[in-house]
Amino acid sequence: MKAIHQEFDDKMKKTIDVVKGDFGSVRAGRANAAVLDKITVEYYGVPTPLNQVAAITSPDPRALMIQPWDVSLLKAIEKALMTSELGINPSNDGKVIRLLFPQLTEERRKELIKQVKKYGENGKIAIRNIRREAMDKYKAMQKKSEITEDLLKEYEKDMQDLTDKRCKEIDDLTASKETELMAV
Repeated sequence: MKAIHQEFDDKMKKTIDVVKGDFGSVRAGRANAAVLDKITVEYYGVPTPLNQVAAITSPDPRALMIQPWDVSLLKAIEKALMTSELGINPSNDGKVIRLLFPQLTEERRKELIKQVKKYGENGKIAIRNIRREAMDKYKAMQKKSEITEDLLKEYEKDMQDLTDKRCKEIDDLTASKETELMAV
């Protein structure tokens, strides 16, 4: 039984990792290479993650510098950045692309907080779906007489406790990201 419980706990941890990744892609006024993680560039006809075709560095807290390994990719990278949801215009000097992150406005901060809350809520929904999956598995086992009704109740309680713990973890991550976004 511990193996089943561990399997669902691992799924919940992976969900939390996904939420952390989503939070990392939300820009908080400082230059962070993680905001470029979801951007892909056409490279020989294949959509390739930006970090696989260029070196991404942060020369100062408000800027990112993207230096492609193949200079012919500059235009494709610039186009990918323009069409992304970053909201930042790249500057291309023929060798590197610079992204300057402006100070966030109050309105933009509120939009980003809504986005963060949505990511957090999606994570909690995924965790509750994992709990439902576990509960269904336990009920099926009880129906086949593999476990008793008392054990079923105990497993359901354990799974609910785990779900509450993981949802609280997501709430804490969300609150932390909101605080980071509101810091000027």
